[in-house]
Amino acid sequence: MTIKNERLVKSVRFSNHRNIGSYIAAVRVFNARDVDELIFLDLDASARGIRPDLLREVTKECFMPVTLGGGVRTLEDIQTLLTSGADKVSINTGALENPELIDAGAQRYGSQCIVVSIDVGEDVAGAVTWAKEAQTRGAGEILLTSISHDGVMEGYNLSLIEAVSKAVRIPVIACGGAGLPVHCVEAVVHGASAVAAASIFQYTQTTPQMIKKALADAGIPARL
Repeated sequence: MTIKNERLVKSVRFSNHRNIGSYIAAVRVFNARDVDELIFLDLDASARGIRPDLLREVTKECFMPVTLGGGVRTLEDIQTLLTSGADKVSINTGALENPELIDAGAQRYGSQCIVVSIDVGEDVAGAVTWAKEAQTRGAGEILLTSISHDGVMEGYNLSLIEAVSKAVRIPVIACGGAGLPVHCVEAVVHGASAVAAASIFQYTQTTPQMIKKALADAGIPARL
């Protein structure tokens, strides 16, 4: 889930953010549909600062593990998100600007709390290099998003997923492109440990249970 101007939004290739509605209403729907984990990214946090009140509003409604992200640049920011109810913290620009933040966060809070988010355009080799460095520095997971596939709903960037997953030992969460349950199966077959999805739930009748069933039918463990 991504929010902008305190509304749930969905982008296409990281632009044209469409207003979907209330993020709290969406959280309640995902609770009812047995989503395994929620990734909640506040797109405005980098400019206006982290809003603990907003984050606590989300985590209070969640009955699943939550990864919070947006505007994380210091250890204090990580602490703020964890105190607000995050199980994990997603770091993107802050880690690029200051890679030592990954080390410090992992040392203080544990690698299991630190998710490094990597948004990839055309530079797959660069993404692989950065993922390997993030792992070495202590990241516990990689959230891997293909910018060109974001919101298009024609399938994940399988070559990107495969390249990064083969390069690291930590879990890779594939993001960007799910339009059908089979797309999620393909992502896992190509190395993803988990799949993140948004448009498929917002614009189609597909439910998380349908995706889990598709994974299970393909022989991939899924919590049904």
